[in-house]
Amino acid sequence: MRSLFPQLEPLLARVSKPVQYVGGEVNSVSKDFDAAEVRVALMYPDTYAVGQPNQGLAILYEILNGEDWCLAERTFTIWPDLAELMRSSGIPQFTWENHLPVRDFDVLAVSFSTELGYTNLLETLDLSGIPLHSRDRGSDDPLVIGGGHAMFNPEPVADFLDAVVLGDGEEASLELARRIRTWKRDGRPGGREGLLLSLAQGELAYVPAFYDITYAPISSSCASAAQSQDLTQVGAPNGERSCDFALDDGVKVALDGEVKVALDDGVGVAQRPPLSPIQSVTPNRPGVPATVGKHTLMDLDNWPLPARPIVPLSETVHERYSVEIFRGCTRGCRFCQAGMVTRPVRERGIETIGKMVETGLCSTGLDEVGLLSLSSADHSEIKEIAAGLADRYAGSQVSLSLPSTRVDAFNVDLAQELNRGGRRSGLTFAPEGGSERMRAVINKMVTEDDLIRTCETAFGNGWRSVKLYFMCGLPTETDDDLLAIAALAARVIETGRRVTGTRDIHCTISIGGFVPKPHTPFQWVGQASAETIDHRLTVLKQAVIADRRYGKAINLRFAPGKPGIIEGLLARGDRRVGAVIEEVWRRGGKFDGWHEHFSYDRWAEAVKDVLGEGALEWYTLRERKRSEVLPWDHLDAGLDRDWLWQDYQDAIAGAEVYDCRWDGCNDCGVCDTFGTDIQIGPTGRKLLPLTVAPAKAPVGAAPRAKEVC
Repeated sequence: MRSLFPQLEPLLARVSKPVQYVGGEVNSVSKDFDAAEVRVALMYPDTYAVGQPNQGLAILYEILNGEDWCLAERTFTIWPDLAELMRSSGIPQFTWENHLPVRDFDVLAVSFSTELGYTNLLETLDLSGIPLHSRDRGSDDPLVIGGGHAMFNPEPVADFLDAVVLGDGEEASLELARRIRTWKRDGRPGGREGLLLSLAQGELAYVPAFYDITYAPISSSCASAAQSQDLTQVGAPNGERSCDFALDDGVKVALDGEVKVALDDGVGVAQRPPLSPIQSVTPNRPGVPATVGKHTLMDLDNWPLPARPIVPLSETVHERYSVEIFRGCTRGCRFCQAGMVTRPVRERGIETIGKMVETGLCSTGLDEVGLLSLSSADHSEIKEIAAGLADRYAGSQVSLSLPSTRVDAFNVDLAQELNRGGRRSGLTFAPEGGSERMRAVINKMVTEDDLIRTCETAFGNGWRSVKLYFMCGLPTETDDDLLAIAALAARVIETGRRVTGTRDIHCTISIGGFVPKPHTPFQWVGQASAETIDHRLTVLKQAVIADRRYGKAINLRFAPGKPGIIEGLLARGDRRVGAVIEEVWRRGGKFDGWHEHFSYDRWAEAVKDVLGEGALEWYTLRERKRSEVLPWDHLDAGLDRDWLWQDYQDAIAGAEVYDCRWDGCNDCGVCDTFGTDIQIGPTGRKLLPLTVAPAKAPVGAAPRAKEVC
């Protein structure tokens, strides 16, 4: 294979941040392309700065390159300035290690952390010279395979993907590579479809092309709406664009699918909805399962990866060595897709964590360790882990951070251990809901007093600022729930000033718009409109500004409501949304996760032009019925559908569900479905220092650091 770098290099002087395209980083792997039996291009659909620190990408990179017959290289979405130059110069999408054409690989494996990366997939396919639609690809084109949390509903991009791997990728990626190797060795039996059939029939992957989608007849919607609402039809017959209904009790209602809105007169008008729900999802090949389940990796101690993560040459969003200390979450936050689809909880042992940190620091030279999980302070031995690592690296300038910390799990001991490295990382807590009532709805069992005690601990141990994360637009939310955020932040500032005796205390409020996600109890809810989100954020901003005592110490950060509506469209959309994604991309859409590139109007106009008036609202603002076939119902995360529905009803009632790690099984269905179970400590083990601590230096002498490697 011939490297594209000689053609690429002259262009780099004309683009921003050219060093990000050079490759050759520490710990990157370069193999002989022609000698490898299976070649995989691993892609994160965003810039190098965003994608390079991705933990999943790093793990798969080491696993695949660990096999002598397999080769894995990385690729990322090219920033528009270079992409334009590459198109005009005839240079295709390349990999970072050897600058080889992506189209020449066997697999393009794409990790989707967010739905807003979908247009970047099309940008990369086009720049690679790979046909956008799976149906148009031939035997010489790579398989395009999706993975990551967003792929628990891959239907909006189903036409562009050959296959999808659900859940944990460690074992699945190896098995997929082995099947490709066997298929190639056997003479490619059945061609491209034969390979995909072997993946689908063995339930290794979901192959969208092997499933037919039918939709409910739209002509009967007016009559069924009238019947279900006990209305008397007085207008147009079935099949017409609208039906008029007289209301027996004079209530002023109109029906738009399942959406009810008040009218100004006494007659309801039932407009035919712009789209109809799914009627069925049916396999169209023999042996293809009706439902496809996720992969769940057990015994994380057997997979201590990444061991040698790549050290980037240019700045990235995270520059630390990250260790995933456990996977999964059973706290049961009803908005959290990641927590739901990664069940059950599986902890890494303290000794494995210690070894990973030792190996990772030695192989990278980094001086910050991030202990990662969905809620890191929930590890059964987090105190022992933090204390053991602090002992090991005392005096070495290695610092520890918990990027995800629960309000009710942070305490004095943990705060002191995180301080031992000499540098304090920021503290972020996520109450999510502003009021106690709202937190009960979302099952975030944290009281205001819990938060104040936690902040008191942080301020008392040297921190002078905290960041609080909330969501806006949650089910049943009111303006008062948002105003409670301002009151809570003011109380945090007051606590900090009292504990520290200084006014130099700050609180950052960061607010994101709530987007209902598949496989959660809120998968049926109607999303709050962008206007509602923006109104409530304005009310909150005004309340903070009006607080003369504490307002100047509160920093409010939020995004407008419109990007969340598009994320909602992509999160709960079906295959019909694929044509919208393609149209947006053809109109110039890419990097939709970047505010300077995102255009709500471009998306809204494309939805209207492709799917018709009202389609955007139908996908986002509409509440779903319990009986409706959802686009992801044939993809099994292990969660019992009836359990999810009941948890939704409990949310409306403000009933809380406790963590099954400590309070017994809640019958969510995951462990029974996949034969898995919760794996937690304590192990009772301790981490010992790597070397004997040096003798104390004489007074006035420079401090001596311990050996790290």
